Amino acid sequence: MMIRRWYGAVASVVALLAAGAGTVRIAYGNADRNDDDRERWGVVRERLTGHQEDPLAISTSGDGGFSLTVNEEGQELTYRLSYQGLEGNVTQAHIHLGGRAQSGGISTFLCTNLGNGPAGTQSCPAAPATVSGTIRPVDVIGPTAQGVAPGQFGELVAAVRAGAAYVNVHSSLYPGGEIRAQLGRHWH
Repeated sequence: MMIRRWYGAVASVVALLAAGAGTVRIAYGNADRNDDDRERWGVVRERLTGHQEDPLAISTSGDGGFSLTVNEEGQELTYRLSYQGLEGNVTQAHIHLGGRAQSGGISTFLCTNLGNGPAGTQSCPAAPATVSGTIRPVDVIGPTAQGVAPGQFGELVAAVRAGAAYVNVHSSLYPGGEIRAQLGRHWH
């Protein structure tokens, strides 16, 4: 009986690893943290592809990676976004409020080359590139039409936890977004 459970667990892990390219991985910086701390600290890692775009999936050679470290206590989200192989020139990247197969408003800018971000928004380098930074309550701009007022950091964190936020890299060829990843789909 015990051997059967062990083989079943191994088979499950192998299946997850085989299918894991686009899944959320959550890791905690300190295994000694208690459950309350795990709710405040976590790392979400995602792979961005054109197949996750909405309203239509896009066949593109571009892809990317995104990691987001959540620190609710310190009111900070630390991110790292990388992208490569895009078919258009990078124009901007954001975190949007929206579920799978939904387009939503911008919650925070990661970078832009259009001059449309809040003061201090960094430029998006040409691909291949990596941008990183820290998001604080002042960086959350909404979307007010979806019930998130500027500065509502907790609402952005709640959206990530609920799987109702996504990261999107927009390009000159695909202004609505060339690569995308849903955030926090499995974070409970």
